[in-house]
Amino acid sequence: MTDRTILPTENTAWGFWGTMGEHAAEAWPVTFAAIHDATGTDPASVRAFLNSRHGRHFADEVTNHLHAGRGLADAIAAASATWMGWRVGRRTSRETGIPAGLPYLTGFVISEGIAADAARD
Repeated sequence: MTDRTILPTENTAWGFWGTMGEHAAEAWPVTFAAIHDATGTDPASVRAFLNSRHGRHFADEVTNHLHAGRGLADAIAAASATWMGWRVGRRTSRETGIPAGLPYLTGFVISEGIAADAARD
């Protein structure tokens, strides 16, 4: 991956940033880099994912690990591993167009990136 640019959020009210609250500023760059590295997707798609409702759900997973006693970086790594371990099933594939069998994190980052591109056109 050549472009490891960490883009700023475009949605401080909800999505990942809004859900992380007091941890948002510290968590954003760490999470952005972790998702970028795990999925191999472009920075614009990572930002679109984090700004989306799926980013809110990802933040919920990070928060669960924080409440379990992990530090922020470990909580983000654990959430990334969890989402990479889940696979898109047939039903979700039919509903979203994301190929079945793809890791959730990769599939939803790509899907949100495509949706963001389409909204700009």
